[in-house]
Amino acid sequence: MEAQQDILLRGTAWGGRIRVFAVRATNLVSELQRRHGTFPTATAAFGRTLAAGAMMGSMLKGEEQLTIQVKGDGPIGQIVVDADAKGNVRGYVDHPQVHMASNSKGKLDVAGAVGRSGFIHIIKDLGLKEPYRGSSPIVSGELAEDFTYYFAVSEQTPSVVGLGVLVDTDGSVLHAGGYIVQVLPGLTEEELTRLEQAVSVMPPVTALLDQGETPEEILKFLVGDNLTIHDTTDIHFRCRCSQERTERTLISMGQHELQQIIEEDGKAEVVCHFCNETYTFNSEQLQHLLEQAKPKPLQ
Repeated sequence: MEAQQDILLRGTAWGGRIRVFAVRATNLVSELQRRHGTFPTATAAFGRTLAAGAMMGSMLKGEEQLTIQVKGDGPIGQIVVDADAKGNVRGYVDHPQVHMASNSKGKLDVAGAVGRSGFIHIIKDLGLKEPYRGSSPIVSGELAEDFTYYFAVSEQTPSVVGLGVLVDTDGSVLHAGGYIVQVLPGLTEEELTRLEQAVSVMPPVTALLDQGETPEEILKFLVGDNLTIHDTTDIHFRCRCSQERTERTLISMGQHELQQIIEEDGKAEVVCHFCNETYTFNSEQLQHLLEQAKPKPLQ
């Protein structure tokens, strides 16, 4: 069966009193699972954060970008995800080869891998002098609840977040996606109760994706047919690293350190955290960068 395209929907429901987001991110999570060699539990934790990042990126405008840092006390270490308003997402996890025994529900033990205490930090580059920074404590380690808590505490926006990753027995990603529903001013008590009831009987995201449901149909499970889709965005993995950026990084180390690398190793290998791409520089190339690192004489 051919993989479906990754897509993200942004819309409103119930006369604009609810804002909704839904994403199918299976290919994105598959690509990063392959690049980082994540084991199943790490894949589930990483994938949930990637899905959240894609949706939070769609809340931005223009050239704005955000970074999510999940810093729990579990063996996986830190999860970092970058996203922007154009559907570009990348990320990494400190310890990708973490796999835990199943939890009491027979599911991948994401909370065990992430840890049940720590913080979620969100850094938004909104083109201002200083980036916006928001934080909230990890409340469960399952991540969907933790992002729900983040929106309530840090952004004062009551929200419901659902995230899911289904990993096959061979470690590959079968399905990944999520939804965010945000309550806006004007929602009545009756509507809030209706929403809470819909959330309480909502099947897991991955179960719906496995049945072939689209992101739009997933949202309709929550809000019914009274749904207006404002835009759809293709989601894809894209890293901002390049040969040129890596050269600039090496030059910025300064001539002393570059000289040391040339003398001791004769070459340099730089691996990008986010995509695991390796950039190799031989002695001749390093010598060229060393020349550029030397202070320029005053004219």
